[in-house]
Formats: sequence, structure tokens, C-alpha cells
Amino acid sequence: MNADPLRDWFDRAGVRVDPRRVLADEMDGGKVLFPARLIPYLDHELLAGLADEARTALVARHAYHYFAFTAHFETRVVNRAAEMLANGRVDAPLRRDVRLDAFKIYCDEAYHALYSFDVVRQLESASRVEALPYDFTPFLNRLDDISSGAMPHRGTLPQLLQVVVFETLVTTLLAELPNDPDVVGLVRETVRDHARDEGRHHVFFSHLFREVWSGLDSAARRETARCLPRLIGHSLRPDLRPARANLAAAGLTPTQVEDVVRDVYPPESVRRTTRDQAVQSVRLFRSCGVLDLPEGLDAFHEEGLL
Repeated sequence: MNADPLRDWFDRAGVRVDPRRVLADEMDGGKVLFPARLIPYLDHELLAGLADEARTALVARHAYHYFAFTAHFETRVVNRAAEMLANGRVDAPLRRDVRLDAFKIYCDEAYHALYSFDVVRQLESASRVEALPYDFTPFLNRLDDISSGAMPHRGTLPQLLQVVVFETLVTTLLAELPNDPDVVGLVRETVRDHARDEGRHHVFFSHLFREVWSGLDSAARRETARCLPRLIGHSLRPDLRPARANLAAAGLTPTQVEDVVRDVYPPESVRRTTRDQAVQSVRLFRSCGVLDLPEGLDAFHEEGLL
């Protein structure tokens, strides 16, 4: 790696310097728990008749899911790979500074999960709206099926690719939410803290991919090129299970729930959003030569990322 994005980690990492974010008395002043524009189904006509209390609960549950997903992903996906890197349990030679940085990332991600869980507990207490049960396992199983199925004999490489993909994506939420004055400070500041750390992680994993890619043989490169766009697609496609559960909790019938999902998440709209949010990841893989391979170019076209 040409530069160490975590060289000043002991002085700047959130787990080292950020205070615990605490909910102030902002909800009484009209602040919201999550931006309405980032909840795609909130303005659907079937929700137009919702009472204010029911709408507030729907927004709260959407916020809970965002933070719950973050806690699960950081601990069950990112830190799974970070631990392998840190302890040298990967099928690639790594320099000692990479292992040290992986330990730092492990600490970062555990802290992100901790404060995500803390945010949900604070919001539940203040809003008196309980979080719905959330099962991350189907998302994780699908992620593992994609990567392991594409390269069943590549050891730890599939888990590394999962994290490279997710950590190099740049989502609208991380970029926009911290600057929204209508959102309670607890949520804005927590997402801002997270985004700051993730900016450094983005650089680390971009460099890591270049290093890993350069060491792959031609067969492994072809498998990687076929796998990457499918991982991107799965990582960015909306998980509709929590959306359906939230809509049902708001009082919609099963038929109405499916009507909302069909209207709000049409395939072409989902593909367009996925393509937009994957731009930086695709740029990284293109610069490394992934799309120079026919298998890579075809797979990225098939996933609608080009």
C-alpha cells in the first residue's frame, strides 16, 4: 500500500476519541428519527391515511432496521474478514502493517455495532415504539452462497471480496443524513461518526484489493471477476423482508403490503439505484483490470452495473 489510511488511528479513530452520543429533548421540538425522503414507501398512497402516531412509529422502525443491519453486518461480515486478516488466516501473503491495520478495523467495526445497538435502545425508550424482530441470517446466507458458490475452492478469498465490495460502496445515506437539520442529533452524529471511520476503511480496502488482485492467478481472477458484480448487487438491493414487516405493523393487509412493495421497488428503479451507488466500487475494479477480462465485462453488464 502506498499510504496507510489508519496511521493516525490512535489519535483519530471514533472508538478512541468520539463521545457517547446521547438523545437530547429534540423529539418534542419536531425533529424526526430518520429522513422521510430516505424511506421509499413512506409517501405511497396506501399510507396516506395513516394517523400521525402510526407514521411516526413506521419511521422509527425503519431507523431501527438501519442500525440493526449495521450492527449485524459489522460484526458478522466485516469483522469475520478483519479477524482473518489480523491473525494472518488468509490465503495470501500480507505485510505486518496490513495485519496491524486489520486489528484497528476490527476495533472500529465492533464500536460501530455497539453504538448502533445503543442508538436503537435510546430511540425505543424515547419514542415508546418497539423494534421489530430482525433476522440477518437470510441476508448473510445469500451473501455466502454467492461468493462461495462462485469460487468454492478459494479458501478465505470469498469472505475478503464480500468486505472489499461493501467497504468501497458509497451510499447516499452516509453522505446525506449527517447534514439533515430535521433529524435528531443522536442519529445525525452517529452516522457522521460512522462515515468518518468508513472513509478510512474505504481507502484501506481499496488498497487491499489491488494487492490481493495482483497476486491472483488467471483462474482465480476470472472467478473473482464473475463474483464481484453479484456481490455488489446483493449488497445494494433493498432487503424487502423488514420493509414488509414494517408495513404490516403499520396496519396494512398482506395484499396492500405487496402492492406497496411492487410500486416502490420496481426492478428498473432498483437497478438504477444500485448502479448509481456502485460507481466508486466499479471504478476501482475497472482500474485494476477486472473489466478487461471478458468474464468480468459480461458479468458487470448482466448485473446492470455498466
